[in-house]
Amino acid sequence: MRKLLYISLMLLGCAPAGARDYSILDYGAVSDTTRLSTDAVQRTIDQCAADGGGRVVVPAGNYNIGTLVLRTGVELHLESGATLYGSTRLSDYRPMRSSYVSLRTQTETVQLIYADSVEHVSITGLGTIDGRGRAFAKLSWNDEGITRPHLLRFIQCRDVVVSGITLRNSGCWMQHYLACDMVRIEGITVVNRNNYNNDALDIDGCHDVVVRGMLVDSDDDAITLKSTSPRLCENIRIADCVVSSHCNAIKLGTETNGGFRNISIAGIVVRPSADQKEKFFGQWIGSSAISLEIVDGGQMENVSISDIMVEGTESPIFIRLGNRARGYREGQVINQVGTIRGIYLDNIHVRHAGPMGCSITGLPGHPVEDVWLSRIHLHHHGGVAETDMPAIRQALADEKEKEYPEATMWGNLPAKGFYMRHTRGIHMDDVTVMTENDDVRPEFITEE
Repeated sequence: MRKLLYISLMLLGCAPAGARDYSILDYGAVSDTTRLSTDAVQRTIDQCAADGGGRVVVPAGNYNIGTLVLRTGVELHLESGATLYGSTRLSDYRPMRSSYVSLRTQTETVQLIYADSVEHVSITGLGTIDGRGRAFAKLSWNDEGITRPHLLRFIQCRDVVVSGITLRNSGCWMQHYLACDMVRIEGITVVNRNNYNNDALDIDGCHDVVVRGMLVDSDDDAITLKSTSPRLCENIRIADCVVSSHCNAIKLGTETNGGFRNISIAGIVVRPSADQKEKFFGQWIGSSAISLEIVDGGQMENVSISDIMVEGTESPIFIRLGNRARGYREGQVINQVGTIRGIYLDNIHVRHAGPMGCSITGLPGHPVEDVWLSRIHLHHHGGVAETDMPAIRQALADEKEKEYPEATMWGNLPAKGFYMRHTRGIHMDDVTVMTENDDVRPEFITEE
């Protein structure tokens, strides 16, 4: 029992016995949102790292900061009542360039808290980090991380812990973990609904990741796995979270140069946001609960998603093998279609969804293979009439091979349960569909 307790404490990122605490107040930080404390907090972090590591303590108060760079061996600890506010001036953010080659590191980027190629680093406590992201207007299509800062960005790091804290209001993505190993995220709250591209969590080409106990309310995708380089997302466990999203609650994609292998996601509650006053992307009740996508030549295999409770969402389950073929560096040619095989979806209950239905689609000569669907119960609005069917069939005539994959890309599907095209080895056990209103569509359709 003592051994288990010791392991649990280590997983929570506790500082080693005897490690010093370094208060940011001792280095000149002030609780005043009209004055910048960036230099003072950075001095504290640098001194802590120079002394061999320890805990940088943010006491209760409100501190205004620009970019902070974390160092090896440093735990940034926010006490209860402490808030780090991101500056609302872009000039207070330090542009950073990583040596790691990825679709997301082609240029210098700005972020509130940054770490690159460090080890044994953590952010803990009961305080808050608020990016005040509404201050940064969207100026172009791909301006995230350029003129709108990320809140947390970890690149090529090892042994990363984020626990207990509340993250609010990023300028774009809230958390981006790129090419990291041994990441543990536990018991955090994420509210990101104040700008475009407001993802809550992006795990990108990482290995050996555990996420547990997140509470998430995001405008864009909530729990997102990506692969913006040849490095796969591999050996990932995500469990026991409650999420809201106007877009995709659980998503593997869209960037998929490497792909995904050995992914386990379980015990997720998906619900509409309690705040329905503003929307930047997606649908009011969410675009999808589960979206699994390969479109940039990567592979997806051995993915298990189970014990999911869903309230709302337009198209609950979306599995898509496409051929957008976007490379991870400029000028790169992707000349092969990827693969999706070995997908296990079990014990998924959906209520009050939109009428679209679910889809599993590949491409001619490139089927989605070996998908197991068990104990899946769909309840949605229904209401599709015979007069609607010609338009529905016409929309499906376009394979949309190169288009951005989105669960709503064809509108209502010709099946009220699952529409399957270019598939092989789809196994169904205890899959039921109910509609609130009469609906002429069959439960299942398979084509080619």
